Amino acid sequence: MPDVVGIRFKQCGKIYNFEVNGINTEPGTQVVVESDMGMSLGVVVVGKHGIENPEKQLKKILRIATDEDLETDKNNSSLKEEAKAFCLEKVKSRSLPMKIVGTEATLDKKRLIFYFTADGRIDFRELVRDLASKFKTRIEMRQIGVRDEVKHLGAMGICGREVCCKTFLTSFEPISIRMAKKQELVLNPGKLSGICGRLMCCLGYEIESPEKKEKEDTICEDTEDKTIVVTDDIIQEESTVGTVPSYADASQSTKPEKSSQNVPQSQPQQKHKDKKSGEKERDRHKQEKKDKGTPFSRRRKFFKKKKRRQQ
Repeated sequence: MPDVVGIRFKQCGKIYNFEVNGINTEPGTQVVVESDMGMSLGVVVVGKHGIENPEKQLKKILRIATDEDLETDKNNSSLKEEAKAFCLEKVKSRSLPMKIVGTEATLDKKRLIFYFTADGRIDFRELVRDLASKFKTRIEMRQIGVRDEVKHLGAMGICGREVCCKTFLTSFEPISIRMAKKQELVLNPGKLSGICGRLMCCLGYEIESPEKKEKEDTICEDTEDKTIVVTDDIIQEESTVGTVPSYADASQSTKPEKSSQNVPQSQPQQKHKDKKSGEKERDRHKQEKKDKGTPFSRRRKFFKKKKRRQQ
């Protein structure tokens, strides 16, 4: 079982596991790792712990970040601004329907990543050629959604505070209008939508997830001589000294046993008789209705009798 630590590369970003590789790291330590994008600078947020049967081979920590690494990271920030400005200029000159949100560079400057938003697919092959000829490195274009755009840029929500996705949310959970209905909120799109134009993430804070509900439904309380398990449907008591009948056995013991004498012997015949009596009753109602006639015929008979009496 390898020892790993959790490392985050962005504020409120996803946490990735890396092997310790014999390096003593504590939460808050800046380290240099070889990620999928290249050599990157990250921060340890989860302390040393073990993990069983990892899904894929974990990468190792290269070293603790030095002053030279931190200086290189500061220089990369100026490279990011320059790359973003140049990319915006080329997008405008080529009239591409896309919005450049931000840029990212690896620690060794072997890759530049550009994040953009667009309504559909964009043919940016010529743009990539321009960027590669300018910066002489590998260029990667990543299309993101409006939620990720707000997470990257940051903004102030309608509550007057910074948006949750920029402050503490690491991932986006699905939000539906049903959550607002459960909380009896006014179904006004203007009040329920966030800066990104989608339903606000805070609508799901008061809605219990299935996993959370399952944990809260079962509460165990240990006492001196027994353990009480409280669930939604039943309460079971398991004694640590002796054995107590289960809930099913207890319920069966309290119910009187049904004797064979109380059970009617001719249940199918009784059902058949009930069916026949029901059919006879319906036939009788139909005959009475037929004898009385329709409402029009009854009125005609009434006026004929009245006319005869007057004569």
